[in-house]
Amino acid sequence: MTNTTSVSKTLNVFLWIAQWLLAITLLWAATMKLSKSAGELAAMWPWTAAHPVLVKVTGIIDLLAASGLVLPLLLRIRPQLTLLAAYGVMALMLSACIFHIMRGEAPAIGFNVVVGAIAAFIAWGRRR
Repeated sequence: MTNTTSVSKTLNVFLWIAQWLLAITLLWAATMKLSKSAGELAAMWPWTAAHPVLVKVTGIIDLLAASGLVLPLLLRIRPQLTLLAAYGVMALMLSACIFHIMRGEAPAIGFNVVVGAIAAFIAWGRRR
């Protein structure tokens, strides 16, 4: 086995780990946003009280992104959709950062930055 092959296999393993971790995180967020009451969400995330429609829309986007990160490659049906899902997550996290900064909640964007960075890693690795 050449060094290039072992690097490719190792990279693929790390990409799958990143994809599953990110998909599980997004699935959790979607479940929270789509199943919790407005009061429960406001207790967790204060911004949700003023933006109930945005909460539901982002919940649906989170669910679609989670599916897009793993299902296309897992099922080997249009695997390029995984790359597009990673780009979509990057755009979503950038939007979330801007949203929170505009509301004066800049210290709250750390999670969004980390999720965006993981999505960027997936996009970089799956583009290769």
